[in-house]
Order: sequence, then structure tokens, then C-alpha cells
Amino acid sequence: MSNGAENTHTEIQHEHSVAAEPIAKLDGFIITNSLLTSWVVVILVIALCIVIRKNIKKVPGKIQNAFEMIVEGFLGIFDSLTGSREKSIKFFPFIFAFFIFILLNNWMGLIPGVGSIGQIIKEGGEKFFVPYIRGGTADMNTTLALALIGVAASHVFGVIYVGFWNYINRFINIEAIREIPKKIKQEPTVLLVNPIKIFTGFIELISEIAKVASLSFRLFGNIFAGEVLLAFMAGILAFGLPLPFMFLEVLVGLIQALIFAMLVLTYLVIMTSLEEH
Repeated sequence: MSNGAENTHTEIQHEHSVAAEPIAKLDGFIITNSLLTSWVVVILVIALCIVIRKNIKKVPGKIQNAFEMIVEGFLGIFDSLTGSREKSIKFFPFIFAFFIFILLNNWMGLIPGVGSIGQIIKEGGEKFFVPYIRGGTADMNTTLALALIGVAASHVFGVIYVGFWNYINRFINIEAIREIPKKIKQEPTVLLVNPIKIFTGFIELISEIAKVASLSFRLFGNIFAGEVLLAFMAGILAFGLPLPFMFLEVLVGLIQALIFAMLVLTYLVIMTSLEEH
């Protein structure tokens, strides 16, 4: 009996993998637990928006007042970066959507009992436990997609606000190249200054790629590490010990969502401002 119980115990394994675990297939499309979480978050956000929209009143109640205070607080933070309430209002729906989506995904993996609901799959003669829910931002695919959307949006807004010519000159400084033959007689230093401007443009181009890597790895690393830490603490002592760390991860999830949103807003502000500004 003891050998049988030991074999049963060792057969089922549960490890925190870096990659999201597949839980189902839909016509060849693999659905992972992080993707399922992201869908649940999107549905929750849509449902919340519908409820709020239907219950907006001219004379606000306590709940509406609370939401208006949150919105006003965020607009105040945005103003400190944009320097313009008009810009803050334009960027608000996009940036706040980022914040809410990331925040809920960060917190979904912290719900008690979530990690214990799943299925057992067989792979290579071994059994593995795969949870149905995993924080979407604990998956590199999700954070990379969010980073790409945020950086790409900053470029789109950049073209709209400053024009294509000013936008392209930020990276390939055609204007600096054109100035060399015109100013070389009056200002010989143009041979030194303008090549530096051209080189700076190439550095700007590389920095755009670095933005994507920085945004995605920072968010993924913090959230994934938090989930691993909680699982480790629960393995030592399931009752009581994980609680302080869980409250810490709730705070980390909030801070990381805010940092991601503010960084994307900063990129938007930079790309929508002329270089001399």
C-alpha cells in the first residue's frame, strides 16, 4: 500500500513553468491558461463598462463619485506628464484601458484556490497538474503583446501629432544630411555636429526596440516571480505563511500596472512632441 501511494504521489507533478500551459484546443488553436485568464478579464471589463454606462446619473451617487475621483486622480497624474489637459483626455481611454487590463490580470493569479483548480494531463508517461487560471501577465506572450501595442501606438500618435516628416527625421535625420552642403562654408562645425545628429537618430531607432524588451520583461518578471514565491511559501506552510506575501503581491500588481501605463504614456508624450520641445 505504501509503495502504491508513493507511486501515485510521485506521478502527478506541478511546476511553475515559464511558458503558459495549454488546457484545450479549438480547431487546432491552442488555448492556454493565461489566454483564458485574459479572456475572462476582457469580459469582466466589458461587463463593468456596460454597468457603469447604464448607471451614470447627472447627480452622482457614492459609487459614481468614487469612479469620478479615480478618473480625476488619473487625469491629474497624466497632466504632470503631458502638460496639457487636452492631451491627457485624448490619451486617457487608451492608457487607462492598459492599466485596468494589466491590474486585473496581475491580481487574477492571486485569488485563493485558483491555482488548485485544473486538470491532470499525461505527457511522456508522467502526469502533470495544469491549473485552468494563470495570471495573463505571468506569460511572456501577453506582456510582449502589450508592449508592442503600446510602443506601436506611440508611433501612430507621433505621425498624427507631429507629421510624417518630423516623425521620420527623429530616426533618419534627412534634414541634418541636407544641411551639410548648405552650411559647410558658413559653419564648418556642421561637419562635426550633423553626423552626431544622424548617429543619434539611429540610437533612437534602437531604443524603440529596447522599449519593447524593457516593458515586456519587467512586467513578466515581477508577476511571474511573485507567483513562484507564493507557491514556494504555500509549499512550506499552506496556512498563514503566504498571507503577508499575498498582500505584498497585491501591492506589486498595482504598482507594476501603474508603471507600465505611465511608461506607455511617457512614450506617447515623447513621440507626440517636436524635438525642440
